[in-house]
Amino acid sequence: MIDYRIDRGSGVPAYVQIVEQTERALRMGTLRVGDKLPTAKEVVAATAINPNTVLRAYRDLEQAGLVELRRGLGTFVTRSLARPAAEDDSPLRLELTDWVARARAAGLERADVLALVTAALDAHDNQHDTGTPDDRDRKKEDA
Repeated sequence: MIDYRIDRGSGVPAYVQIVEQTERALRMGTLRVGDKLPTAKEVVAATAINPNTVLRAYRDLEQAGLVELRRGLGTFVTRSLARPAAEDDSPLRLELTDWVARARAAGLERADVLALVTAALDAHDNQHDTGTPDDRDRKKEDA
């Protein structure tokens, strides 16, 4: 079961936070095909948000083909987004967990950690989109 947490100060709409947290749980393998999501009533009780907000998030997840709403039974996961390297027991996940613990021990807050990870991903993507400096030099020589 997933426990949703709504950050009211983030500027991100609550329904988007629910969708993102559900997708993250699907990627991490925390939620698996066949698992039942909490009812709208349970999410409202835990987060104090409007029931329509929860229902909107669940509709978005259904439209994305990730869940199925079964009238009278609940909302069930129909598709996984998990990758082997992201599972709880994967070496990459364990390394990242250790790194996050070190970052937090060094005094970094959640936003700092997210900013570092985002910057590293952006740098990686930019490097692979445009090639390494050596690759660019070779392309200039070939021209």
